Amino acid sequence: MPVSLEKQVVLVVGASSGIGRETAVAFAKEGARVMAAARRADRLKALKDEVPSIETAVADAGDLASMQRLAEETRARLGDIDILVYNTGTNVKDRALTRLTPAIWDMMLTTNLNGAYYITSAVLPRMRERKSGHIIFVASISGIVPDVSGAAYQAAKRGLIGFAHAIRVEEREHGIRTCAICPGLVDTEILENRPVKPGPEILAKALQPGDVAEAILAVAKLPARVAVPEMQIMPTVL
Repeated sequence: MPVSLEKQVVLVVGASSGIGRETAVAFAKEGARVMAAARRADRLKALKDEVPSIETAVADAGDLASMQRLAEETRARLGDIDILVYNTGTNVKDRALTRLTPAIWDMMLTTNLNGAYYITSAVLPRMRERKSGHIIFVASISGIVPDVSGAAYQAAKRGLIGFAHAIRVEEREHGIRTCAICPGLVDTEILENRPVKPGPEILAKALQPGDVAEAILAVAKLPARVAVPEMQIMPTVL
């Protein structure tokens, strides 16, 4: 039987659009107490207007102090965090090694990987004390299968998967689980940062943000005795 998410406290980082937004909405519909965090205040306001039960907080995943404040604010407003979903991610058009610069590399690693460590380090101590916690990272199939998404993006996503596995091994004695969700092509705003955006025919076959959100929800509903270290989600026809 799936575990009820009623009253569980869920922090979704990167919740202003796409997978993160759909994930926050999906958890709220299950009765969870959701904190949706992102940098774009206007997007968060629109989310709050749509689903009033969701709490929101403006926060920058790439800033350590911001992530520490976010963890503290979530606990103060909703209680101890049961589930953390890290969905923040970006890419750039200048992704080829011939155009990649140290500044772009640093930005990509900060947003896609460092932020995951920042917020995790802020929530782990309390999870350890409570002997319970579930951390779900939205990575990418690009972290597993080499492709043309760029060296910085692939390095960050592969690092995110490795980070998830390391936490699971080190923290399982404290009742903490992790899952790295690795989607294939998803029709989200990040596609605007491709050198050439996929055409309508390809996008019609892509995953939708809600598909990935449902997978996250399914993992979160598993009983504490069950761990899903890694999950690949692919369009059936791509």
